[in-house]
Amino acid sequence: MLGLLAVIAVRAQFDPQMGQYMYMPTAFNPAAAGEGDLMKVAGMHRMQYVDITNAPMSTWFTFASPFVIGKTRHGAGVRFLNDRYGLFTNQAFHVQYAYRHKIGKGYLSAGVDLGFVNVGFRGDSVNLKDMEDEYHDANDQAVPSGSKSGMKFDMGVGLYYCTPIWWVGASYSHVTRPTIDWDDYSEVTLVGTMYVSGGYRFRLKNHRDWVLTPSAMVMSDFVSWDVNLTLMCDYKDRYRWGLGYRIDGSVNILLGIDIISGLQLGYSCELPTNKLMLESYGSHEIYLAYGFDILKPKRTNKYKSVRYL
Repeated sequence: MLGLLAVIAVRAQFDPQMGQYMYMPTAFNPAAAGEGDLMKVAGMHRMQYVDITNAPMSTWFTFASPFVIGKTRHGAGVRFLNDRYGLFTNQAFHVQYAYRHKIGKGYLSAGVDLGFVNVGFRGDSVNLKDMEDEYHDANDQAVPSGSKSGMKFDMGVGLYYCTPIWWVGASYSHVTRPTIDWDDYSEVTLVGTMYVSGGYRFRLKNHRDWVLTPSAMVMSDFVSWDVNLTLMCDYKDRYRWGLGYRIDGSVNILLGIDIISGLQLGYSCELPTNKLMLESYGSHEIYLAYGFDILKPKRTNKYKSVRYL
């Protein structure tokens, strides 16, 4: 971690991983704001690599709602991220807007989120005196002394197409490449992250109570790639379980339930498939969301999010 601060400018991508990405698309794609006819409040907390000191810990909160102006459809929302990674902290707040256009059986949306990102470094937790050697200097000015933080304007964009049975989306964060100066010797630049996600939901012909939903998400800063594959099984549109695989990273066990109409609870446990499995109890993630209708279409077969059908 200290090696990142040994140069004047640091290129760092802080966007955290997410196991239950299919349930919270507005956390990474503003174009998903207002999908379907549901106003939705959602939160997710992820503890990564439990039992490893300074392991990542991330919390997301989103609120999104569709609305109509004349004959046009729109979506709006907010999202908040509180992320801790090693000695770094990353807090972000964005306001989202999406314009939705009917195409075929679904809606194509273009969205943008505008807000601020605050990145900090807990320099008071660094002790170079115990590490001093030919590679470490206890007086290295490139390592911030004390706690440092800075805030900059941030922006993301996205596209999203959703029908009652399948969806696909692409987005890009940190379009403005915000650079935060902590002092005269250290700064951090947030590089953009590309997200591509999609999924398909189909009900078994001979077993109408059962629904299978394969999905995938690719996350990349064009230097490293994170590929997450998931297969969920729904029973009676209330009980869910599934398996996921993060290529070269972990296997994921997912569970979920609709507690009451519109109130959804989910849990996932990711077990590392590399050497981290000997050092950690895995990564754990809990998800809670509530969605309810605010648009009242005249037809009886209401179009909602594919994850609430």
